[in-house]
Amino acid sequence: MPSGLYVVATPIGNLGDITARALEVLRDADVIAAEDTRVTQGLLSHFAIGAKLVSVREHNERAASESILRLLGEGKAVALVSDAGTPAVSDPGSHLVDRVRAEGFPVIPIPGASALTTALSASGIAAEGVVFAGFLPAKGADRKRRLADLAAGPWAIALFESPHRIEDTLADLHAALGDRNVVVCRELTKRFETITRVPLAAAVDWVRADENRSRGEFVLVVEARAVETGPAVDAGKVLGVLLEELSVKQAAALASKITGVNRSELYQAALALKAGDGGDSSSSSKAKAIAKGKGDRG
Repeated sequence: MPSGLYVVATPIGNLGDITARALEVLRDADVIAAEDTRVTQGLLSHFAIGAKLVSVREHNERAASESILRLLGEGKAVALVSDAGTPAVSDPGSHLVDRVRAEGFPVIPIPGASALTTALSASGIAAEGVVFAGFLPAKGADRKRRLADLAAGPWAIALFESPHRIEDTLADLHAALGDRNVVVCRELTKRFETITRVPLAAAVDWVRADENRSRGEFVLVVEARAVETGPAVDAGKVLGVLLEELSVKQAAALASKITGVNRSELYQAALALKAGDGGDSSSSSKAKAIAKGKGDRG
């Protein structure tokens, strides 16, 4: 197996979701760097894999990174895993990956289960973009600042939460984001998996209605902020008013700024409107169509 750091996704719940490639890497790696060696040992035992385990967790990642760099320097293959899902996604691993890359060693991703993409795929929330917020700061000014930043953006929001903070987080999301819907994903791919869409205003009550709903690990997906739209602007009317006071060129330029319609199209429309004043009704009709954005763009 070629030397390098293999970033291996492991199941987030159902053990059947591990990939054949992940099993191959875990079997052949010289060392497996694990967030919690006890958790990973359970996974390895299930698949009858024997391997040397070393710990790479939040509190020792920097020191452990130097040890792994030495192993890579010896030509070893190292597999990096978290307790569940894809390493370095709100889990330890990003510092190690960065150090390995900086030293010129290969980093090979072994994709697979991810709580984030699993939740998004089952949420039914359509959006042009999604902001992944990870875990919110626990409290204080940092938490308020993060929520304010999220509220200001136009995108849907995905974040992780633990059971002891789920109610507070849902309440804070409602206060910051207003009346949006949230998809609460609990215990994904596990026996008691729950995926429910509720308004943020009712989310805390939904959790409190059943004590089991506050148990397990959560992914929350909040729909995007509603797009604020103003009244439609009739480019033809704007152009006509401006032509009463301005030249064709000036009227087209200003109408374009006001309406967003292409300036060259409005210029042609203005010329046609001027011609229409002389009695050419077909030119006038075509000009109005262009001004409304319905002209021939070919």
